Amino acid sequence: MNPVRWLPPGLRWRLRVLRWRWRRLWTLLRYGPQVLRQTPRLLGLAQTKAGSHLLHQVLLGFPHIGPFVDMGMPPLNRDETNAKLPPEGIQTRLAMLRPGDVTYGYLPYTAPYPQTVSAGGWATVFIYRDPRDIVVSHAYYIADMQPHHEWHQRFRQVPMATRITWLIQGHREGELVLPSIRERCLSYLGWLSQPGVLAVRFEDLRLRPRDAAARILAYVRSRGAWPLRLPQEAAVDRLVAQIRPHRSGTFRKGQPGAWREHFSPEHKRLFKDVAGDLLIQMGYEDDHDW
Repeated sequence: MNPVRWLPPGLRWRLRVLRWRWRRLWTLLRYGPQVLRQTPRLLGLAQTKAGSHLLHQVLLGFPHIGPFVDMGMPPLNRDETNAKLPPEGIQTRLAMLRPGDVTYGYLPYTAPYPQTVSAGGWATVFIYRDPRDIVVSHAYYIADMQPHHEWHQRFRQVPMATRITWLIQGHREGELVLPSIRERCLSYLGWLSQPGVLAVRFEDLRLRPRDAAARILAYVRSRGAWPLRLPQEAAVDRLVAQIRPHRSGTFRKGQPGAWREHFSPEHKRLFKDVAGDLLIQMGYEDDHDW
């Protein structure tokens, strides 16, 4: 058991900041200030249940192959208690990042985030996933793995088929509002075409991890003049070795295409009605005949 987690949130945060500063000092002494200044801030972005932890694992391989620093912080949009930060809090966290820092978060495609994280001095990777699998993953996650989620108790009381229906079409009970899958995805969709940002499929990281890691490495190298400590192929190997899904506290199965085991014909019809052209826009289907 990690005793630090039982410390007051404010003290935990101060200890995180001290650790981050120590790591930055160590990296500075190892590579020198000129090299560190030419290294991009490395940021992983995702929609909830789209593979954020998988992507973060890959990005945490960069401190092993170059002048990068694991910040060791909560997601950009969360505080020490896992509560959502207001926009000004997120802006403060973004402003903290220094060249070479590695972190991740869940930022919707809304100003001023796109302009900030696609600028020079940033390397931002956005991971996306088949929305049908996001629905299934979320249905399990809320009911079985997130006891503090506002919908946890209600999800525990209804069958899986009902959870899937609610997550597809959206659901409201009193003051609790569950957005539809279309609403959830549209708020992130702009990242797929944002210049300066690399979009990577969750399915590629799971099924073709070496190809995906090589793409990420090539992109991050193009965003700064930083030295690679290992030969190219060995560096890719190091990034792939970081992928350990079961070490994520939110990982359940992560199998691409699992929606086929859970979607009934009615779920398929409902998804097509609610999502419209979403799957076509994201490149997961060519038409509505699936």
